Amino acid sequence: MLTLQHVLIALIGKSIGNLDFKISEGCIDSRHVPPFSMFFALKGENTDGHLFVDEAFAKGANLAIIEHPIQSNFPVVDIREGTAVLPSQPPFSLLVENTLQALQKLAAYWRRQFDLKVIGITGSVGKTSTKELTASVLSQRYVTLKNPGNLNNEIGLPLTLLQLNESHQVAVLEMGFYVPGDIAHLCHIALPQIGIVTNIGTVHAERAGSIEAIATGKSELVQALPPAPEGVAILNFDDERVLAMAHQTRASVFTYGLDPQADLWADEIESMGLEGIRCRMHYREEDFYLTAPLIGRHSVYTLLRSAAAALCLGFSWAAIFDAFKNSQLQLRITTVQTASGALLLDDTYNASPDSTLAALNLLADLDGRKVAVLGDMLELGQYEADGHQRIGIRAAEVADELVFVGQRTKTSLNAALEAGFPAHKAHWFATPSEATQYLRKILKKGDIALIKGSNAMRMDQIVSALEVVAS
Repeated sequence: MLTLQHVLIALIGKSIGNLDFKISEGCIDSRHVPPFSMFFALKGENTDGHLFVDEAFAKGANLAIIEHPIQSNFPVVDIREGTAVLPSQPPFSLLVENTLQALQKLAAYWRRQFDLKVIGITGSVGKTSTKELTASVLSQRYVTLKNPGNLNNEIGLPLTLLQLNESHQVAVLEMGFYVPGDIAHLCHIALPQIGIVTNIGTVHAERAGSIEAIATGKSELVQALPPAPEGVAILNFDDERVLAMAHQTRASVFTYGLDPQADLWADEIESMGLEGIRCRMHYREEDFYLTAPLIGRHSVYTLLRSAAAALCLGFSWAAIFDAFKNSQLQLRITTVQTASGALLLDDTYNASPDSTLAALNLLADLDGRKVAVLGDMLELGQYEADGHQRIGIRAAEVADELVFVGQRTKTSLNAALEAGFPAHKAHWFATPSEATQYLRKILKKGDIALIKGSNAMRMDQIVSALEVVAS
């Protein structure tokens, strides 16, 4: 387990004094402080963690990392010069030049204390579901660490690595991206030997600038992998930008997709609606039939990626199938019952053109009157108009009634009407609250309503308002 002396060696290159104590993990939220943890005082958009150091100590933290002097009832030790006298016991704070850099430096040091397989996962859509299923599959054989939720950035990934201990054999790490350089930095910290790239889409194009810049950023994962045979790049054969990454890595390349030219490919894909999917997988000269509780035809890619990772770690097909069968994967799309008896498909986690099209395709597979409730898709940059138009056209093909929320979805509404969707069945609202009021009036037993939009649109408020809460 991580100790104070590990922290000091990582941050200043040497131990100081005889005081040592164990640190359970790192944290950044003073409201949720595990016992014996280390609190990193980070400056956020709305507040500064330095204001809550004593609160973190009161809740059980042993150590805090700060970057400027604070008013505290506990000792503050300045280690910026590499020398200091430690208190006789915790809790206390260590003063460093930069808290975030200290977190990342410590995580990189701690990762290098362990001989384990690290799988990095990036892409525009499907990272979290791939991470969850891959970790679930691999945990059937190995003690596996994964990012909690979507803690996949320059803060979340280092915090995850600080949970490593000698029992772990595999770490499955989702790697997020905003601008080129982000993933290279995460790879420097985590040292992945296996990299999975899901696809390249327009998510975060507003920040990255273009889909080409997004592809460049995602390729940093495969570039960081060690040479074959230790390094393996698992690439989507069906995405030309991902497949092109095969020429940018020293690792061996393992491809997956729906094309028979891929190393691992699938066909005979059948959606069973909310019951899951069926497909046939092909690997080398063998065929394998599989049923899995993943929702929507697009989920076959999640199965392929997870199976590819398992194959690379020596799983047999029998072991892979058992692992899928025994998986406790929590699906991102959940079903919620309303008071009227309608069923809501809650996919409010986030939205991009690709993920929204996949959700609409799932809606198309289900029986009942279909209502698509779609909010703005954010951070699309130059692809914003095109993305919303495509969603409007597909929604018009799938749904019996359309409900759009947010200024950007006016483009989707116009596209749906131009595609011939009846105007009296298409509705636009400025806020989720207004949309909720309308949905209360029209949803009835047997209806299925897809609720989806970017996080900032708070489409989850619609689900919360309509959900029947068990007494």
